Amino acid sequence: MTALALAGCSGRAATTADSSPSASASSASQADFGTLKNVCGAGTAKTVTGTGVTAGEIKVGVFTDLGFTKNPEFVNAAKVFTSWCNDAGGINGRKLVPVTHDSKLFQVAQRMLEACKTDFALVGGGSALDSLGTKARLNCLLPDFPAQVVQIPNVGSDLQAYPLGPALGYAAYGGYYTWLTKEKYPSSASSVGIISGDSPAITATVAQGKELLAGLGAKISYDDLYPAAGVSDWTPYAQKIKSKKVKGLIFNGSFSELAKLEQVLTSIGYKPDWIDANSNAYGPAFLQLAAGSLASQNNYAALPGVYPVEEAADNPATKQVVDLYAKYAPDAQVTLPAVQAFSAWLLFAESARSCTELTRKCVLESAAKQTAWTAGGLQAPADLSSNTSPRKCFNVVTATAKGWTVADFKPDDGAYRCNLTPYKFKASYGKPLTLADVGKAIADLK
Repeated sequence: MTALALAGCSGRAATTADSSPSASASSASQADFGTLKNVCGAGTAKTVTGTGVTAGEIKVGVFTDLGFTKNPEFVNAAKVFTSWCNDAGGINGRKLVPVTHDSKLFQVAQRMLEACKTDFALVGGGSALDSLGTKARLNCLLPDFPAQVVQIPNVGSDLQAYPLGPALGYAAYGGYYTWLTKEKYPSSASSVGIISGDSPAITATVAQGKELLAGLGAKISYDDLYPAAGVSDWTPYAQKIKSKKVKGLIFNGSFSELAKLEQVLTSIGYKPDWIDANSNAYGPAFLQLAAGSLASQNNYAALPGVYPVEEAADNPATKQVVDLYAKYAPDAQVTLPAVQAFSAWLLFAESARSCTELTRKCVLESAAKQTAWTAGGLQAPADLSSNTSPRKCFNVVTATAKGWTVADFKPDDGAYRCNLTPYKFKASYGKPLTLADVGKAIADLK
């Protein structure tokens, strides 16, 4: 389920570059990423085509809730990618200039109005309450290549190229819950519990999760909310979970709060068959906070077809991300949202590079031609040509005292499992916003 985020150049013309054979070879090597060739490089493009574009620069906005979460993962990803790309020559000679827009959770609309005035596109970012800025973005015809999308009005909205694919109408984690409740722990389907932070950011997601579980034949025996600001004593919640004999527990919220709950569950001697910690917990911080209960509780997290960071040595593209962080941001952490941000940056760069004349229309049209986007090997293939293409692949990690490791989820296509039928929602949970909703049309995009 979607994580609750309350707890991730100056222009230098080609003629000024060193044109010696050795320099050219070095640039070509640096410009490759995974299976993608010449992602960035020199060029002579100088035509100014619109907001955020000059003869030597492309200004791109990066949304983040940094001021609220204190988590700089999207800002760090922007720094690492643009530093690498600019060192290789930029996008056809233009330097990428990332502009941070700190929405601080509730200031999405204000920051979006600012981005409309300065940016060519938004790339590699996200905000928990992202739908607050969608109308403003569509009104100013601003393309969006997000690292994450959260709220239904924004997921799959017009002028958006999400590198994992929005998969409108389908459950993002249908395969994961099928594996948990039908294969790994089939007896757990008789008693599944859901506890969520009380936030509008995930209301629809929780409702979708309930439909999915029912569709899989699971029975929800416990459904509760906790204050999103945090809980001082998790004992009453743990006792309810025990009294309801919950066998599978889905936690939607801050991993720091989950760690506290698990400590209490462990102290009262209760162990569900599984706990869905969700991808929000996927990282070293949760391991540290939950260290005392990791050996007693079975924590899992579904990754949306993104190769796990811990296995980077086995995947050239993931290892390249880790190496680039070591070079450009050695103190920063490579997280799942950071890898998703890298995928978004790569999608934008590939799309922009293909444009003879850099326009918003061309960049979005180029991105929509990707029918099996893997970001050079960072993720399972995603069809970006249609917003309604279901995600077919998933992967799962489990938290242990030794760290996050790959779970035994029976992958059938490399690191991923892709053989389960996607679950299509029967109920309506709202629709993404369109250009028509703000009185615009695709013909207005230049």
